[in-house]
Amino acid sequence: MRLKLLLPGEMSDNQRQTYEESIAGKRGKPPAPMMAWLSSPDMARHATRLGEVLRFDTVFPAKLSEIVILVTARHWTAHYEWYAHKRLALQGGMKPEIIEAIRDRRTPEFDDPKAKMIYDVAKSLHEGHGLDLGLYDEAVNVLGERGLVEVIGLCGYYTLVSMTLNTFEFGLPEGEVSELS
Repeated sequence: MRLKLLLPGEMSDNQRQTYEESIAGKRGKPPAPMMAWLSSPDMARHATRLGEVLRFDTVFPAKLSEIVILVTARHWTAHYEWYAHKRLALQGGMKPEIIEAIRDRRTPEFDDPKAKMIYDVAKSLHEGHGLDLGLYDEAVNVLGERGLVEVIGLCGYYTLVSMTLNTFEFGLPEGEVSELS
């Protein structure tokens, strides 16, 4: 870990207020990258609020949102993010073979057309830096405009999360080994 994480007693008033707001939110605890973001308390506050919306208040159930998050974590080889969201994906009902395919950089087999579209959009955003017109039209048809905007938001937010976790070298919990190489 390249950064000393602050304890609440070491935080400025602005940092502590942001920290306490995160605890009072739907997560019940601060997201790991927020502890780094506290060096910029206003950024931490807004990023954490955006993350809460994208985790809990999109048009997608967790099972579908986690596809985007895992694709993003795999793209960035974000070990901590993968560790945390693999568990959440399984809890949300994602099939283990879909997770394994994403981990191994293979295209998963999806039964749900929305899940496949979410995967295709996330992969295209990360690898192709956008969507060609055919994929865009298909995404709007399958996901709706709001759904497409939220997939883009999830990719962007979890890119910020992945960059933060990677830059500051957030480690896995004691005894855990990364599945990503």
